[in-house]
Amino acid sequence: MITHQIQIRQQTMASAAPYASSLPCLTKPRPRPPGFISPPASRSGLHLRTRSTKTRRPIVGAAGALPSSMAATQPTRDVKQEGAEEAMKLLFVEMGVGYDQHGQDITAAAVRACKDAISSNSIPAFRRGSIPGVNSEQMKLQIKLGVPRPVQHLLEFQRIKAVFPYGEITSCEVVDGGMICSSGTCIEAMGDKNDDCYIVNAAVYVGY
Repeated sequence: MITHQIQIRQQTMASAAPYASSLPCLTKPRPRPPGFISPPASRSGLHLRTRSTKTRRPIVGAAGALPSSMAATQPTRDVKQEGAEEAMKLLFVEMGVGYDQHGQDITAAAVRACKDAISSNSIPAFRRGSIPGVNSEQMKLQIKLGVPRPVQHLLEFQRIKAVFPYGEITSCEVVDGGMICSSGTCIEAMGDKNDDCYIVNAAVYVGY
Protein backbone atom coordinates (compact mmCIF):
# COMPACT_ATOMS: atom_id res chain seq x y z
CA MET A 1 0.00 0.00 0.00
CA ILE A 2 2.70 2.47 0.96
CA THR A 3 4.84 1.50 -2.01
CA HIS A 4 1.91 2.12 -4.36
CA GLN A 5 1.35 5.68 -2.94
CA ILE A 6 5.06 6.52 -3.36
CA GLN A 7 4.94 5.45 -7.00
CA ILE A 8 1.86 7.63 -7.69
CA ARG A 9 3.55 10.68 -6.09
CA GLN A 10 6.70 10.19 -8.15
CA GLN A 11 4.66 9.95 -11.36
CA THR A 12 2.77 13.20 -10.47
CA MET A 13 6.00 15.13 -9.80
CA ALA A 14 7.52 13.84 -13.03
CA SER A 15 4.51 14.95 -15.08
CA ALA A 16 4.55 18.46 -13.52
CA ALA A 17 8.26 19.02 -14.14
CA PRO A 18 7.93 20.39 -17.73
CA TYR A 19 5.40 22.97 -16.62
CA ALA A 20 7.50 24.06 -13.63
CA SER A 21 10.47 24.70 -15.89
CA SER A 22 8.40 26.95 -18.14
CA LEU A 23 7.14 29.21 -15.28
CA PRO A 24 9.06 32.47 -14.66
CA CYS A 25 10.97 32.81 -11.47
CA LEU A 26 8.90 34.93 -9.09
CA THR A 27 11.91 35.97 -7.07
CA LYS A 28 14.00 36.96 -10.09
CA PRO A 29 14.92 40.68 -9.78
CA ARG A 30 13.60 43.05 -12.43
CA PRO A 31 16.14 44.67 -14.77
CA ARG A 32 17.40 48.06 -13.50
CA PRO A 33 18.01 51.10 -15.70
CA PRO A 34 21.62 52.03 -16.50
CA GLY A 35 23.35 53.90 -13.69
CA PHE A 36 21.07 52.49 -10.97
CA ILE A 37 22.82 51.86 -7.67
CA SER A 38 21.39 49.03 -5.62
CA PRO A 39 20.84 49.84 -1.94
CA PRO A 40 22.77 47.85 0.63
CA ALA A 41 21.05 44.74 1.89
CA SER A 42 19.34 45.01 5.24
CA ARG A 43 20.60 42.84 8.05
CA SER A 44 17.07 41.73 8.71
CA GLY A 45 16.84 40.30 5.20
CA LEU A 46 14.27 42.89 4.05
CA HIS A 47 14.78 44.71 0.76
CA LEU A 48 14.91 48.51 0.97
CA ARG A 49 13.02 50.66 -1.56
CA THR A 50 14.51 53.88 -2.89
CA ARG A 51 12.58 57.02 -3.82
CA SER A 52 12.15 57.97 -7.42
CA THR A 53 14.72 60.46 -8.71
CA LYS A 54 12.22 62.17 -11.04
CA THR A 55 12.29 65.95 -10.91
CA ARG A 56 9.31 67.33 -9.01
CA ARG A 57 7.28 70.24 -10.34
CA PRO A 58 7.64 73.40 -8.24
CA ILE A 59 4.65 74.22 -6.06
CA VAL A 60 3.41 77.79 -6.33
CA GLY A 61 2.83 79.10 -2.82
CA ALA A 62 1.56 82.39 -1.47
CA ALA A 63 4.80 84.10 -2.37
CA GLY A 64 5.02 82.51 -5.83
CA ALA A 65 3.68 83.80 -9.08
CA LEU A 66 0.06 83.03 -9.91
CA PRO A 67 -0.77 80.97 -12.99
CA SER A 68 -1.81 82.99 -16.00
CA SER A 69 -5.38 81.70 -15.76
CA MET A 70 -5.68 82.99 -12.18
CA ALA A 71 -3.81 86.23 -12.77
CA ALA A 72 -6.30 87.14 -15.47
CA THR A 73 -9.18 86.93 -12.99
CA GLN A 74 -7.62 89.15 -10.31
CA PRO A 75 -9.70 92.31 -9.75
CA THR A 76 -8.19 95.60 -10.79
CA ARG A 77 -8.71 98.94 -9.08
CA ASP A 78 -11.02 101.44 -10.68
CA VAL A 79 -8.92 104.26 -12.12
CA LYS A 80 -11.65 106.79 -11.35
CA GLN A 81 -11.88 105.71 -7.71
CA GLU A 82 -8.10 105.69 -7.34
CA GLY A 83 -7.94 109.25 -8.68
CA ALA A 84 -10.58 110.38 -6.18
CA GLU A 85 -8.64 108.85 -3.29
CA GLU A 86 -5.46 110.60 -4.40
CA ALA A 87 -7.33 113.92 -4.56
CA MET A 88 -8.50 113.48 -0.94
CA LYS A 89 -6.46 112.02 1.90
CA LEU A 90 -9.00 109.68 3.48
CA LEU A 91 -9.12 109.53 7.29
CA PHE A 92 -12.16 107.39 8.05
CA VAL A 93 -15.56 106.26 6.78
CA GLU A 94 -18.92 106.75 8.52
CA MET A 95 -21.87 104.50 7.67
CA GLY A 96 -25.56 104.71 8.42
CA VAL A 97 -29.06 103.66 7.41
CA GLY A 98 -32.28 105.68 7.16
CA TYR A 99 -35.97 104.81 6.87
CA ASP A 100 -39.12 106.56 5.76
CA GLN A 101 -42.07 104.50 6.87
CA HIS A 102 -44.83 106.96 5.98
CA GLY A 103 -45.17 109.50 3.20
CA GLN A 104 -42.97 107.72 0.63
CA ASP A 105 -40.27 110.40 0.74
CA ILE A 106 -36.97 108.91 -0.45
CA THR A 107 -35.06 112.10 0.39
CA ALA A 108 -36.23 111.86 4.01
CA ALA A 109 -34.79 108.34 4.19
CA ALA A 110 -31.49 109.55 2.67
CA VAL A 111 -31.30 112.46 5.13
CA ARG A 112 -31.82 110.08 8.06
CA ALA A 113 -29.16 107.73 6.69
CA CYS A 114 -26.61 110.56 6.57
CA LYS A 115 -27.56 111.74 10.05
CA ASP A 116 -27.18 108.19 11.33
CA ALA A 117 -23.71 108.02 9.78
CA ILE A 118 -22.39 111.19 11.45
CA SER A 119 -24.44 111.42 14.64
CA SER A 120 -22.36 108.95 16.69
CA ASN A 121 -18.96 110.41 15.72
CA SER A 122 -16.89 113.34 16.92
CA ILE A 123 -14.03 114.79 14.88
CA PRO A 124 -11.88 116.95 17.21
CA ALA A 125 -8.76 116.54 15.09
CA PHE A 126 -9.91 119.20 12.61
CA ARG A 127 -10.44 121.80 15.36
CA ARG A 128 -7.55 121.08 17.73
CA GLY A 129 -4.80 121.19 15.16
CA SER A 130 -3.96 117.51 15.47
CA ILE A 131 -3.16 117.56 11.75
CA PRO A 132 -0.68 120.39 11.08
CA GLY A 133 -2.09 122.99 8.72
CA VAL A 134 -5.52 121.32 8.54
CA ASN A 135 -8.74 122.54 10.15
CA SER A 136 -12.47 122.20 9.52
CA GLU A 137 -12.19 124.46 6.49
CA GLN A 138 -9.94 121.89 4.78
CA MET A 139 -12.26 118.99 5.58
CA LYS A 140 -13.61 117.18 2.53
CA LEU A 141 -16.55 114.82 2.33
CA GLN A 142 -17.58 112.25 -0.23
CA ILE A 143 -21.10 110.86 0.09
CA LYS A 144 -22.26 107.54 -1.31
CA LEU A 145 -25.93 106.55 -1.11
CA GLY A 146 -27.52 103.17 -1.77
CA VAL A 147 -31.03 103.99 -3.07
CA PRO A 148 -33.66 101.79 -4.74
CA ARG A 149 -33.46 102.43 -8.49
CA PRO A 150 -37.18 103.21 -9.08
CA VAL A 151 -37.00 106.29 -6.83
CA GLN A 152 -33.44 107.55 -7.37
CA HIS A 153 -34.65 110.39 -9.61
CA LEU A 154 -36.73 111.79 -6.72
CA LEU A 155 -33.71 112.62 -4.52
CA GLU A 156 -33.27 116.27 -3.49
CA PHE A 157 -29.55 116.78 -3.03
CA GLN A 158 -29.80 120.19 -1.38
CA ARG A 159 -31.69 118.67 1.54
CA ILE A 160 -29.08 115.94 1.80
CA LYS A 161 -26.11 118.35 1.75
CA ALA A 162 -27.73 120.47 4.46
CA VAL A 163 -27.20 117.58 6.91
CA PHE A 164 -23.46 118.25 7.18
CA PRO A 165 -22.56 121.25 9.38
CA TYR A 166 -19.08 121.74 7.91
CA GLY A 167 -16.76 120.24 5.35
CA GLU A 168 -16.65 120.60 1.57
CA ILE A 169 -18.79 118.00 -0.20
CA THR A 170 -16.74 117.06 -3.23
CA SER A 171 -19.05 114.34 -4.56
CA CYS A 172 -22.43 112.71 -3.92
CA GLU A 173 -22.73 109.32 -5.62
CA VAL A 174 -25.95 107.31 -5.89
CA VAL A 175 -25.84 103.56 -6.51
CA ASP A 176 -28.45 100.81 -6.57
CA GLY A 177 -29.14 99.73 -3.02
CA GLY A 178 -31.44 100.16 -0.08
CA MET A 179 -34.89 98.62 -0.20
CA ILE A 180 -38.57 99.23 -0.77
CA CYS A 181 -40.65 97.06 1.53
CA SER A 182 -44.09 97.13 3.06
CA SER A 183 -44.61 98.94 6.34
CA GLY A 184 -47.70 96.82 6.90
CA THR A 185 -50.11 99.74 6.97
CA CYS A 186 -51.21 102.75 4.93
CA ILE A 187 -52.14 105.85 6.93
CA GLU A 188 -53.50 108.64 4.75
CA ALA A 189 -53.29 111.16 7.61
CA MET A 190 -49.49 110.73 7.53
CA GLY A 191 -49.29 111.31 3.79
CA ASP A 192 -49.25 107.66 2.74
CA LYS A 193 -50.21 106.88 -0.85
CA ASN A 194 -49.52 103.19 -0.22
CA ASP A 195 -47.80 101.00 2.37
CA ASP A 196 -44.28 101.36 0.89
CA CYS A 197 -41.38 101.90 3.29
CA TYR A 198 -38.15 103.34 1.87
CA ILE A 199 -34.73 102.34 3.17
CA VAL A 200 -31.45 104.08 2.20
CA ASN A 201 -27.83 103.21 3.07
CA ALA A 202 -25.18 105.91 3.39
CA ALA A 203 -21.38 105.96 3.49
CA VAL A 204 -19.60 109.21 4.25
CA TYR A 205 -15.87 109.42 3.46
CA VAL A 206 -14.05 112.02 5.54
CA GLY A 207 -10.64 113.41 4.70
CA TYR A 208 -8.79 116.54 3.65
